[in-house]
Amino acid sequence: MPGHCMARDLSLGEAAKAQEVSVDTLRRWDRAGKLQTTRDERNRRRVPVREVRRLSDRPQRHRTGHRLSARNRFPGVVRSVEVQGVMALVEIEAGPHRVTAAITRDAVDELGLGQGVRATATVKATSVMVVRDPD
Repeated sequence: MPGHCMARDLSLGEAAKAQEVSVDTLRRWDRAGKLQTTRDERNRRRVPVREVRRLSDRPQRHRTGHRLSARNRFPGVVRSVEVQGVMALVEIEAGPHRVTAAITRDAVDELGLGQGVRATATVKATSVMVVRDPD
């Protein structure tokens, strides 16, 4: 029935939370035809549960368990700290990887970083390049 909101429809906020995206993203998807919505009697968008299920048919992102938005965490041990002026290079051995971070001297002091200290390199990258390994 047009204009009638059934219990199986979600508000944009509820659907956004279920999809782990913003309400604005759902509005864009609706305008672009990537999401089918209905309208209630007040002309508010509603998202059928079937649409949430359809969009959820994707691999689950890993959870960080933290309030920090960066998902890439590399726990390890500080192998070196090179301080020069107000900046420092901190090298962390994280499993088979070495991660080098350029941070402030103040951050080194505040965190108490030094060789042998356990620390986690957290990476928030807006650009990640991928290279295919040779066959």
